[in-house]
Amino acid sequence: MATQRELLDLSTQDPQAFWSLQARRIDWHTECTRVLDETNAPFSRWFVGGKTNLCHNALDRHLSARGDQAALIAVSTETGAERVYSYRELHREVVAMAAIFRSLGVGTGDRVLIYLPMIAEATFAMLACARIGAIHSVVFGGFAATSLASRIDDARPTLVVCADAGFENTRAVSYKRLMDQALEQATAKPRALLMIDRGIAPAPCLVSRDHDYALLRERYLDAHEPCVWLDSNAPSYILYTSGTTGQAKGVLRDTGGYAVALATSMDYLFSARAGDTMFTTSDLGWVVGHSYGVYGPLLIGMSILMVEGMPTRPDAGIWWRLVERYRVNLMLSAPTAMRLLKRRVASALGTTFGAADLSSLRALFLAGEPLDEPTSAWLQQALRKPVIDHYWQTESGWPMLALPFSGEQANDELPKKAGSPGVPSFGFKLSVVDNETGAPCEPGRKGILVAQAPLPPGCLITLWEKDQECLDIYWQARGAQWIYSTFDWCVADHDGYLRMLGRSDDVINVAGKRLGTREIEEILLRNEAVSEAAVVGVPDSLRGQVPIAFVVLRRNRDAELPRGMDTDTDTDLWQDVDAAPDTAPSLEAKLIESVGAALGSLSRPKKIISVAALPRTRSGKVLRRLIRESIATRDCSLGSLAQVSTLRELIEDLVAS
Repeated sequence: MATQRELLDLSTQDPQAFWSLQARRIDWHTECTRVLDETNAPFSRWFVGGKTNLCHNALDRHLSARGDQAALIAVSTETGAERVYSYRELHREVVAMAAIFRSLGVGTGDRVLIYLPMIAEATFAMLACARIGAIHSVVFGGFAATSLASRIDDARPTLVVCADAGFENTRAVSYKRLMDQALEQATAKPRALLMIDRGIAPAPCLVSRDHDYALLRERYLDAHEPCVWLDSNAPSYILYTSGTTGQAKGVLRDTGGYAVALATSMDYLFSARAGDTMFTTSDLGWVVGHSYGVYGPLLIGMSILMVEGMPTRPDAGIWWRLVERYRVNLMLSAPTAMRLLKRRVASALGTTFGAADLSSLRALFLAGEPLDEPTSAWLQQALRKPVIDHYWQTESGWPMLALPFSGEQANDELPKKAGSPGVPSFGFKLSVVDNETGAPCEPGRKGILVAQAPLPPGCLITLWEKDQECLDIYWQARGAQWIYSTFDWCVADHDGYLRMLGRSDDVINVAGKRLGTREIEEILLRNEAVSEAAVVGVPDSLRGQVPIAFVVLRRNRDAELPRGMDTDTDTDLWQDVDAAPDTAPSLEAKLIESVGAALGSLSRPKKIISVAALPRTRSGKVLRRLIRESIATRDCSLGSLAQVSTLRELIEDLVAS
């Protein structure tokens, strides 16, 4: 049997041989005639000539052996609803949804925009699109009407699917009203709207456009809607991600390459097995939810646990009780969610984990942002399970940096290193280069992470109807070689392990020195008093920019996070609690000095401001860019930094909105 290193080497040295072997993991209606086509580089095509279907591979092929096994476990901690769907039951619901889509005029290649909370019907809708060859575009539930309208205009869907409402921190949010507002603003009007009425928030109905899902489900529940066999390179979905121009980019994914990549990753990166249960905490509106909340686990015959609700409601132990109840084997979450749980724990390790039986859990995987070392160490001690960091992007569709997981606590061949998600994943030819010259960086020197074409299967094939924009944004030709930029700072060590330092647009230029904000945040998070940190740059007439930091202290752990701020943010919060008030150095001074000692005097934050919460997406990412832009619009120059209350109010407004 090949070692992990040998497999990784084969995947980059002979990608056609490697991926030809991996293609056997899924069912093909027609075998491919060519594994890799690079005639239109950098737009590579995988498994050319092959025909397959994501829904068939996720559901139909498992019916004979796993028809009665749990496929989808849908839990809402907001409503108290829990429902387990077997593979046979999930198949029936998906076929019914596909028949409904057909009845509303959706054909192969048409787009369906899905705007739903984390409910079972969201999974039905995704798989129904895959079944009939429609292209789904899942938009994160609760997105504002203007943002939703821009995505509707870009995708031009035949059908939109929405619910009456979802929840945000126990507060009902009317999805239907937001959708109605978006459709009023949008130029590209869909033919129909499919409404899933949960009985939470009544909303008006447009008779000529809106259709009730419950009524149509009764009509089509026993319909026969076969899978459409699609070319391997046919689009499967559009997923919008932030753009540097403020316009969302529609990342386009293929069908066959995506299926093969996910099936491969479930084995090599997660050590997953058919019959296992996987709990992915990400919203389906994000790429993690697509790849490992739905498709990846189902492709290999696993059960998926999907949860609607906050990780701290009714208390910080809810996720772990669900792990116990449903015997979860693998869990995938985000570092911010874990930091959030950490700050809500009354004692260092006690109430969150101690009350639940986690014996079924083999590992916790984290992705979405860099995993800071204090959080990693805390989790490792608390769980006594492997805690494994992954690095990837919406564009990549699956992990770019990882350590292959074999299900064992220790990995002698590729040991874990603190602060690093690992080495390039299967098929990714990654390197660190100078941001200005493109020259390779020596180990230990910071640069931009780039990938050499061809990207492996599962990555973006282009941006939706914007090939030239995709080229302009991501790709650069260096001689005969195409190079893809991740726009992420990182540093490599002598063993090839990479450590991520944050986005290249999260960079502060202080007196000509470029500082990654993530590096400063890492230092701040090493102090036990700090639960979360966000560093941004503000203008300075002398140095160009200076960093300021917003931190959430552990003593604010009981503050309501998404809504409402803790009013106890006076300067005495900064007094060192272990020393006499009149002699103790302030915590702020300690934090500033620690940054200076680690990164140099130019890195010292000009001001550190305590807040009760940071604005974040529901999936947990801190909105640093929004903080930075909001400060810029309020003209928070160096001269106004003394106005700490103004900046606290700014963060409060962002959290509340």
